[in-house]
Amino acid sequence: MNHGFSQWMDGSGPESDIVLSSRIRLARNLVGMPFPHRMSNEQGEEMLSKVGHAIASVDTGWHLKFYKLSDLSPLERNVLMEKHLVSPLLIQNPIRHEAVALDDREDISVMVNEEDHLRLQVFLPGLQLQEAWQVANSLDDMLEQQLDFACDETRGYLTAWPTNLGTGLRASVMLHLPALVMTRQAAQVFTTLAQVGIVVRGLYGEGSEARGNLFQISNQVSLGLTEEELCHNLSAVAQQIIGRERNARQHLQSNAPLALADRVGRAWGILTNARVMTSDEALNLLSDVKLGVDLGLIHGPLPYAFAQLTLMTRPAFLQMEAGRDLRPEERDEIRSDILRAHLLGKPVE
Repeated sequence: MNHGFSQWMDGSGPESDIVLSSRIRLARNLVGMPFPHRMSNEQGEEMLSKVGHAIASVDTGWHLKFYKLSDLSPLERNVLMEKHLVSPLLIQNPIRHEAVALDDREDISVMVNEEDHLRLQVFLPGLQLQEAWQVANSLDDMLEQQLDFACDETRGYLTAWPTNLGTGLRASVMLHLPALVMTRQAAQVFTTLAQVGIVVRGLYGEGSEARGNLFQISNQVSLGLTEEELCHNLSAVAQQIIGRERNARQHLQSNAPLALADRVGRAWGILTNARVMTSDEALNLLSDVKLGVDLGLIHGPLPYAFAQLTLMTRPAFLQMEAGRDLRPEERDEIRSDILRAHLLGKPVE
């Protein structure tokens, strides 16, 4: 398992000033096997064996490696969640049957026995849903040669939740929307999205809070449209939100330049001088500083390091880097040290 950064965190890709990442997830289940929440121990082991063999057999060229979650430490499992490579649900109680397959770059993740037997995920930086879909589709085709996926002629791929019926595809885009939040337009935008079948979630998907002005948008249902149509529709919605965010940023620069500069400057000052820092405070301040860098108000590394710094300041990643469990107050101190070092280009003492 890669203990460093995933490739999708490099800050590149189209619209990368606002879009952190694009993700395609495909839900698949095997014929003749109950859904994970109904499996016996024997069936769970059989599923792991089948999927592990299939992943080892397909010539993907991505060097996928299979990990049984019960063989990983709690810290390693939480780091995978902080990287978005597994869901919070998958690591809640990994006793026997949960697993994940990852490629070397960690832009591909296959979760095993979450809500569905398989959930194939592909991550790319910036707004690249169509490109991510092409990779996911290729992997899906290869696995389908080894595994018998449950599919109905009228309902499409059969899944544990009705909203995933059909293509089984969930397309997601992670957006940084500080100006829409600051101008109090975000709630209106999100209400409009709900009316057209787009779901808005927080940093770690369903049930999570929006921190650091980061929001994940995705399609609500996958039945009735092709995969290409779903990706195209969400890309078009993302482009509209990007336009609204850019207009909001221009509004702030034109109508409240002093307040904007003050907010950015205060965030920079706290990040580069504080000696203790909670994870939520760090995310919110990094969001303000990234906005300032994107608008040219200050100079710094954040356009390319924002996603990496958000990971570096999360609790599990901090402890993984330290090589030991840390008390909350220790994490707060080390977090502030790391932020000062990276923002000011100085080594951590």
